[in-house]
Amino acid sequence: MGRNTRKRRTPLATKVVAGAAALAVGGGGLVWANFYASAHEENPGHNRTRSAGAEIATIQCPDVGQNLRDVPKGARAGVDQELAKLDKQITEAYARLASTRRDQAGDAGFVQNAILGPLKSKRTAALDRIGINIRRVGGSAPDGLDQFAECKGMVADQPDGGDDGNGQDGQDGQDNGDQNNGDQDNGQDQGQDNGQNQGDNGNGAAGPFADDFVDINDVQPNSRDLENGLAANGEGGSTGSFTTNCGVNENNLFNSDNLIVAPGVDNGAHHTHDYVGNQDNDAFSSDEDLAGAETSCQNQGDKSTYYWPVLRLQDGTQEFDAGDLGGGAEGNVGKILKAAQAEIKFVGNKRSDVVAMPKFLRIITGDAKAFTNGVANANSSFSCTGFEDRQVTDKYVLCPEGSQVVRTSNFQSCWDGQNIDSANHRDHVAFVQQDGSCPNGFQAIPQLQVRLVYDVPTPTVENGQVQNPYAVDGFPEQLHKPITDHNDFINVMDDDLMNEVVDCINSGEDCQ
Repeated sequence: MGRNTRKRRTPLATKVVAGAAALAVGGGGLVWANFYASAHEENPGHNRTRSAGAEIATIQCPDVGQNLRDVPKGARAGVDQELAKLDKQITEAYARLASTRRDQAGDAGFVQNAILGPLKSKRTAALDRIGINIRRVGGSAPDGLDQFAECKGMVADQPDGGDDGNGQDGQDGQDNGDQNNGDQDNGQDQGQDNGQNQGDNGNGAAGPFADDFVDINDVQPNSRDLENGLAANGEGGSTGSFTTNCGVNENNLFNSDNLIVAPGVDNGAHHTHDYVGNQDNDAFSSDEDLAGAETSCQNQGDKSTYYWPVLRLQDGTQEFDAGDLGGGAEGNVGKILKAAQAEIKFVGNKRSDVVAMPKFLRIITGDAKAFTNGVANANSSFSCTGFEDRQVTDKYVLCPEGSQVVRTSNFQSCWDGQNIDSANHRDHVAFVQQDGSCPNGFQAIPQLQVRLVYDVPTPTVENGQVQNPYAVDGFPEQLHKPITDHNDFINVMDDDLMNEVVDCINSGEDCQ
């Protein structure tokens, strides 16, 4: 497989991170330190019990970007650069966390003194620079930025569910169920430190684990409210749809950038994305680049970019990015699985007509950091063909023979009428309210729905172990949790096509 390398750069700082992150490579790729022990673990040949509470599984830091609201446009480029540095600092700290287990075992204060303390100092400096960037253009830096400097160690348990633990703060009506996975009693630690861990899927303790999987037959039908994912059919609603066929990334366009969250930053995503639609999408692409690019969509008027973290089978395959940042050097290992189908559809609003999306509108749905942030913005789900009335956000699914894995993302469909983006990349769009209407000050736009279908060999889960699991790529400290799945979109339809989309939806037609 190839990857997009246009305008990509490898600054010295990136090379330094690579040296820090590439702890050991063996088997299926990166081998993180073997630390994810459960409270009642019994390992063949070792017969020992270890305390999960004594070991820090990962690092939880406040998500600064989600808390920035009023950043002047003139400061956003500098602020985005600093936010990317914060992510890089966490990656470096996580790499150190994973490589110093023996030191931690002999010193109860090691994590705080040698990892979290220095991380806080670096974050404080970055937060200070964020304030400087904002004040430099005449803005007012948010009060109390320094409160976001301190990070903490997390044990294996799932974090608290954000504001209310229900997944969307009532915005999209979904019920994510119990997000607490408990002690993750999965016996993943084989007690070996020689880089040849058994059952670690080639990435040491970076996950996923047996507790991250559920048999689709054990998921209750309609347990996740999908009302907002369906075409509108209420009185006064817009009931049509528009389907765009953009392929399944036949051109092998991959990179670990994120043009929305970290423009101008190489490896800003810290995980690899699949791209369909626009063929000129990397961190350094301008709106003009996007508008002038080729597209994989059959309708050449759709140059939008649709992208999502790749799905991998952790089977030991050495992919093209096995030694790269965003790939194996950050725990994203194994065979990249392309979707067998990528269904991209725009639907209407239950209560009203929709208006045209502005060109270059950016929308992110889901949260790549939901494991450490909490689940307030989690919004993607897993299911199986033939069982799609059963959707789950916090587990990967085990499908029966003949059934395929399905990833579904239904985007925010209300727009503030003014902005194509916002400082935290969320405030300019919103989910519909429980009655299907948009919040005050927002208007309905076509809702993007992305349904990805994969041929995935069903992992084997026995005795708390999972063999050949699949997982979405993610930030290394997110431990490949399914709750971190997400999807990204930049609208680059020409005006004629966007008007056609709106007309089809508002007239009740199904077009493509």
